[in-house]
Amino acid sequence: MTDERILKAYEQERRRILELEEKIVCDRHNPVFGEGSARARIMLIGEAPGKFEAMEGRPFVGKAGKQLDELLESVGVERNELFITNAVKYRPMKPDSQKGANRTPTLAEIKAALSVLAVEIECVRPCVVVTLGNTPLTAVSLLWGEKVPKIGDAHGRCIEHGTHKLFPLYHPASAIYNMALLDVMKDDIIKLNYVIKELL
Repeated sequence: MTDERILKAYEQERRRILELEEKIVCDRHNPVFGEGSARARIMLIGEAPGKFEAMEGRPFVGKAGKQLDELLESVGVERNELFITNAVKYRPMKPDSQKGANRTPTLAEIKAALSVLAVEIECVRPCVVVTLGNTPLTAVSLLWGEKVPKIGDAHGRCIEHGTHKLFPLYHPASAIYNMALLDVMKDDIIKLNYVIKELL
């Protein structure tokens, strides 16, 4: 991935994160930026890095990453064919008594990171933007000026937006905590594969 505009946006975001107010509890020293083909036809957008992602500096390498890999492999999609990033580039953490635990990014945090996501989408120019969970679905909807749907209503559907197709999926971690969603996610990934094949 060598697009200079993306690299510049990442450097600006790195500086912004380091200057965040102390009341924003997060791992500001280990941001995780996108990886993959700068000309990928499919972009996957997650929520934010977790503990293992922050440690390794790569998106989706923890338990959720393994779940994602299994889902992709089930339809013959390789990670190296994709561009994978997160709506928020740092790991949000719970404060005080729950220090060290992940938390969902706030709406303010999502909005503050939109400019970087916009650069990623503009530079990669994917045909299909796949959001994984509510947070990235919110981010992309805000970015494109669309009404923000709930993942429970939007998952598994291809939503047209100009030259892009938006395909919301549940976050891979959902199946870790709710096994009933695993079959739903498998069905959705098959539907996504149909959309992908139409583009080839």
